[in-house]
Amino acid sequence: MKSSPSRPALVAGIVLLSVMLACSFPGLASPTPVPPPSPALFTETPPPLVALPTNTDLPTATASPIPSPTVEPPTPTVVISHALIPSTSVDVGKLIYDATSVDTAAEKRAPFGDSFKVNLFERPFTQDMTYLPDMDIVSYNLSRDEKFYYVSIQLVGSNPNNALGIHYAVELDLDADGYGDYIIVAHPPYKVEWSADNVQVVQDTDHDTGGLSAENTDAPLPGNGYDKIIFDGGLGADHDLAFVRINAGKLATVQFAFKLSLAENRFMYGVLADAGLKDITSLDYVDRYTEAEAGSPQAEEKYYPLKAIYAMDNVCRDAYGFIGTYEEPQRCPKK
Repeated sequence: MKSSPSRPALVAGIVLLSVMLACSFPGLASPTPVPPPSPALFTETPPPLVALPTNTDLPTATASPIPSPTVEPPTPTVVISHALIPSTSVDVGKLIYDATSVDTAAEKRAPFGDSFKVNLFERPFTQDMTYLPDMDIVSYNLSRDEKFYYVSIQLVGSNPNNALGIHYAVELDLDADGYGDYIIVAHPPYKVEWSADNVQVVQDTDHDTGGLSAENTDAPLPGNGYDKIIFDGGLGADHDLAFVRINAGKLATVQFAFKLSLAENRFMYGVLADAGLKDITSLDYVDRYTEAEAGSPQAEEKYYPLKAIYAMDNVCRDAYGFIGTYEEPQRCPKK
């Protein structure tokens, strides 16, 4: 009787048989080892993949819209209703005459009537001494009815709507001290019928229109002249306070009307035409500019020709409602 093989020998035989069978089938062979990637290719962790947006998510390349201009609403027109209109039939008062330059205009000079030291201007000229007849005052006068005072200004020329934009004005001195208390000033365009649209009434609240001496030059002296508007184109406490019209008659190339309440029944008044500085906050000009700065319209004078103060004509002032002494500052001399 043959003895059986030992258990260890049997196990070794089975293992050997398995190895031989594995070598007989290529598909079961061990894969060829793949060398590890070079460390240089992955020095950093690669970023995760991000899903691309769908077509509906992609931005559309369009031009930025041009904003539409803002449409400002139209400024409402303020309509002033006048309860009272001045008369169209105005009497002529006492005439006060002024020097004129029409006869010497070709010589580029004023004949007389300009006295800088006492605030009298006869300067209806541009700075190159071109004559301006539409602002050369011939005379002025005052009359009244039961509601209004009327101040009429006669000019050498006949076109207050001259392209220069001439301002005409009436100054009121209520206490006859030489300082203007109110100025009624009008600017173009002027109409033949009465209108308040282009009229202002402005007050001097701090008593500086006459400088330090009321009449004489105090230049150079700062000041704000007429500084408080109380009526502007019909706007104010009284819509009917002041009006202006033009070509109302031979002696009224420009005519003002203002309520009796503005001046009561005793005052001094004068008129002016201004196409140069046109700055009522600098009146009186003789207190803001020196004579050398102002120039002169008279050829024989040291400071001829005109400089800072040009295209300006004013007059001495007349009194209404009182006799006085004729020594009042800026008053016309007794005749």
